[in-house]
Amino acid sequence: MKPTMMDVAARASVSQATVSLILNGSAGARFSEATRRKVMDAVQELGYRLPNRSQSGDLSDNRVICFITDELTTDPWMALAFEGAREKALEFGIIVTLGIFRAGEDPEEDVFSLCQQQPLMGYIFGTILTRKIDPPAALFTVPSVLVNCYDQDRRLPSIVPGDVAGGRAATERLIRAGRSRVALINGQEGLDNPRDRLRGYKQALASNDFTFDPQLVRYGNWEPSSGYSETHLLMDLPNPPDAIFCANDLMALGCVEALKERGKSVPKDVSVIGFDNRDIAQFIRPPLTTLHLPLFEMGAMAVEMIHDIAGGLKSSHDQLKVECALVERESV
Repeated sequence: MKPTMMDVAARASVSQATVSLILNGSAGARFSEATRRKVMDAVQELGYRLPNRSQSGDLSDNRVICFITDELTTDPWMALAFEGAREKALEFGIIVTLGIFRAGEDPEEDVFSLCQQQPLMGYIFGTILTRKIDPPAALFTVPSVLVNCYDQDRRLPSIVPGDVAGGRAATERLIRAGRSRVALINGQEGLDNPRDRLRGYKQALASNDFTFDPQLVRYGNWEPSSGYSETHLLMDLPNPPDAIFCANDLMALGCVEALKERGKSVPKDVSVIGFDNRDIAQFIRPPLTTLHLPLFEMGAMAVEMIHDIAGGLKSSHDQLKVECALVERESV
């Protein structure tokens, strides 16, 4: 099989977004010379080549997929999903355009009205947070796929991360390391990701004959500050944890700093695992073991699905859950 941008990212130990920005020479992207060298060395070792637009014929005659999201700048997830969609679309000779949509906009002037003026193959609609949505009416007019969100009535196919399995994998990794008091610093209550990661955490405890202790579950706000403060509260317990599963890497950063302040060695005294596999995870000391949030892959899968649907193929799945793979580093 031909090497992919994901293979280059894994070889260079950087994100797919970093590889894309460097190889495409994106304006304003600033990286150290060492990072650029790692990426280019990985490209050479793997024999990777960017898809060539000219090999797909005249793209002006091809159709368009519009990638619509509710937010692009607060987190990298939709940018990664768009990059995955764009790279996969190039293989098919399809153009992917990007737009922002917010509920309440004038339907005569919103991004969907602009997209409908193009030779439209379909829509990808993504959200920055994994959540249930009421799909905009335009999504029902052409083949459409939801990314990181879902329709309660399953009227549209969706692709979401496997958060339950990921929460279980993270907790079981800590248990395999010999830990007996595994805590969870979760994200905000009421959101899909924290709910599902908690479910996976509980499943792992039950399957390994551990009793669920609600004192070991804390809720943060996804930021380092809450990982820091909640870790101190956990370590103040009469029987503190010897392992902490943080529901994202930013809270894990604060967690590790709090443990260092208390004179605890990671992972000798307390093991720590994160979730998301952000770029920062490899630069925490010790480098953070984490679960990879597969938004890049999900964007690529959405293009494949739209391409199949537009070609007359029907999927037997109304929702695909994509594995959040374990990334081993040194914090467990």
